[in-house]
Amino acid sequence: MIQSVEKVFPLVAFRKAFLLVSFAVLGSGAAPSLIEGQAGAARTGVPVGDVMTVARAADGRYISWREHIIDDEAIAGAPIRGGDGLVMADLDLDGYLDVISVHESDTEYDGVADGYVRLAFGSDDPDRWELLTLAEGPEAGAAEDVSVADVNGDGYLDIIVAAELAHLIYFQNPGASARTARWERIIPPVTRDRGSYIRVFFADFDGDGRPEVVAANKGAQNTPNARTAELSNISWFEIAGDPLDGSSWIEHVLTRVRVPINSQPVDLDGDGDLDVVGGSRGEGRIMWFENTSRETISFVEHTIEIDASSVSGDAPANARWRVTGFNLEYADLSGDGRLDIVIASGSSLVWLEQPASPSQAWRLHFIGSNAPDAMTGFAMADINDDGRPDVITGGYSRGPRDRDGDVTPAGSLGRLSWYENPGDAGGWIRHDISRRKRGMFDKFVPRDMDGDGDVDFVSTRGNSVPWDGVFWLEQVRTPEPVASFERARTEDSEEMPLPVGRD
Repeated sequence: MIQSVEKVFPLVAFRKAFLLVSFAVLGSGAAPSLIEGQAGAARTGVPVGDVMTVARAADGRYISWREHIIDDEAIAGAPIRGGDGLVMADLDLDGYLDVISVHESDTEYDGVADGYVRLAFGSDDPDRWELLTLAEGPEAGAAEDVSVADVNGDGYLDIIVAAELAHLIYFQNPGASARTARWERIIPPVTRDRGSYIRVFFADFDGDGRPEVVAANKGAQNTPNARTAELSNISWFEIAGDPLDGSSWIEHVLTRVRVPINSQPVDLDGDGDLDVVGGSRGEGRIMWFENTSRETISFVEHTIEIDASSVSGDAPANARWRVTGFNLEYADLSGDGRLDIVIASGSSLVWLEQPASPSQAWRLHFIGSNAPDAMTGFAMADINDDGRPDVITGGYSRGPRDRDGDVTPAGSLGRLSWYENPGDAGGWIRHDISRRKRGMFDKFVPRDMDGDGDVDFVSTRGNSVPWDGVFWLEQVRTPEPVASFERARTEDSEEMPLPVGRD
């Protein structure tokens, strides 16, 4: 049997009353509707989530957000702390999407190989999930990332997880009995005790219908001086036979860099096969590996040179553009038929315009900044139904992970925001959703969870013990402005305003 199975748990999000900001906060004679957007939060000290939304959909209705809990420590009965990677897929082929999430279980980098891989089986109700633990302890040691594919060809999606302490682990789907039967598993020997795997993806590089694996190994779980760290591998793994046979796993090294941080498959050059975009935190750069496979899988590495000398958009003065590629999104934002790359640089979100030739520099375009909050996860989707891809982003709180601590609005806190794509109309518009003392939002998956025709997001949360876990953000549309965010819990990390002067 699988290690632990919880009963089906109906979740009902807490509905807080509509918040009217007091006249004392606004000043004499002011009406609540006069507080608009993030600028209002900075001027008045109103917590971001309580500010009246000004974001609008294409049909004119106002956009706000409602939080729903899928999985957390109280539900799991286990310390599923440090939520990181997440994917959605129909594991048991019942017609409903399931959630696969990974959790480091750390409140600090202690080097203890602990962690959780969790499954949430979906139903016809987005607030009703059947939850279970797929793996815990050393085999899921500091689980960081996850991917799914049908590896053994039986029609059911299998799972691979990257563990920072310190291997890859493969889980084979037992089929229709995925909720009750044991998932056979193996730590491929070639990945065992190899350091810290940080990202992992399935990808079919040669188009034969059988997936390969590509993974970045950053070396150590915590690298205080990343710029002087030893070189580590970005590799792809061939699965030459039975995936449960350790000898079937064969490593092929793409490159060695300081603190590899990503190795994401994407058809970057538009030729119909999957390339790989990699990133190095230690060297502050990204690169891409062109798929040149013919009879055998092969790649050619290209450096991505960034031309930031003529950055477009309302960029901060004297900004230093250092990119590592921890999270990447892709879209043709320039309209030239080539995929561009959306990437974070510190607290800023930018996009890199793909040139006509790999030998040319990529032009940098500024989207926006969440300063003073550090940016981690983000995802692209058309949020307001205007036909253009927008971006949702998550911040990374730097204070204590297991308590709110003595932090101020000027600190790096846990923020949720989205950036509205203006098309040719001008600069991107930031709409803040929530800003709490604690939070790390590492992954967003866009899905219409409630079937109402607009996009919602499923996400992981960390740095917020005991509220770490998995949740979904419901996009709510109303004819009149309401508070930007409706939280799911009566008790949570304190909602905070923006620092004065930050619009």
